[in-house]
Amino acid sequence: MNKNDKNNSISRRKFIGTTAAATAAIAFTPLSYGNSLMKSKPDSKFGGVQIGAITYSWRSMPGSAQDILNYCVEAGISSIELMGNVAEEFAGIPPMPPRPPRDAQLSDEERDEYRKKAEAAAERQREWRLSVSMKKYKELRKLYKKAGVNIHIVKFSPANWSDEETDYAFEAAKALGAKGITNEIGHDACKRLGKFAEKHNMYAIYHNHAQPGNPDFNFDEFLAYSPKNMLNFDAGHYFGATGKHPNELIERLHDQIFSIHMKDKTGKNANPANTNMPWGEGDTPIADILNLIQENEWPIYCDIELEYNVPANSDAQKEIIKCVNYCKNILV
Repeated sequence: MNKNDKNNSISRRKFIGTTAAATAAIAFTPLSYGNSLMKSKPDSKFGGVQIGAITYSWRSMPGSAQDILNYCVEAGISSIELMGNVAEEFAGIPPMPPRPPRDAQLSDEERDEYRKKAEAAAERQREWRLSVSMKKYKELRKLYKKAGVNIHIVKFSPANWSDEETDYAFEAAKALGAKGITNEIGHDACKRLGKFAEKHNMYAIYHNHAQPGNPDFNFDEFLAYSPKNMLNFDAGHYFGATGKHPNELIERLHDQIFSIHMKDKTGKNANPANTNMPWGEGDTPIADILNLIQENEWPIYCDIELEYNVPANSDAQKEIIKCVNYCKNILV
């Protein structure tokens, strides 16, 4: 057994033993217990590596800004990639009309009516973004900071917004204490948003899905558009789509990687292939990735993204706590 296999094997054994106790403990802890659960502020910087989470991980649970903060404190998470809709709802953005159920059979008239309502709501949101004060965003930053949670990125995804709305996105992210905004990777987005990042002296940070599986895909092309372009590198998607060890890319581009989405997936040639799995049951070399960052002391945020199916006897919060412990067991 080589060193990397040993590290992954040890982390999985420790994970199984420690998360059972953690899950049992939280099962009897109401979420409303919130900030009083911990006497000290959360700290998920383990062995010099900052472990965080993306708020998308709690998509199956109530997701207000206060809900997300409570989850972070309970899980001991001290840094977060905040979804833009969570921040904007806190700040009072006009809502979009409720989406029809996926299996709804709508008439042409009903579809047209929904489209008109959605377009009108989108225009109200645009007008709101261009006039809203940064006061509520500063209030949200203060709320999180007081509880011990840092907002390091905000996923506004403004590539297709107007110039004025894109300026707003960077200004709001700055008010929240973030170092940049995230968007899905693409040539048009990277060409455009890098210039706004330069203007605001922040970062435009890009997230990949399975695109690296395309033989013609090259991260360097997207980064080259601006010195303020960075990667929100999804190591799980990369591994699942290419079968390549993520450390090869991380070592080469580490100074252009702002954060990494951590998840466990099967590889490209596995059966089933490229599939999200509970941590410790997939093939993604999570321990190798974390150890590489730790050994080199690179300031890369490592954010848990919960994408596997939550077991029937669990919930997203319990599973995220397992993932936090998984990382901790590797790094400490």
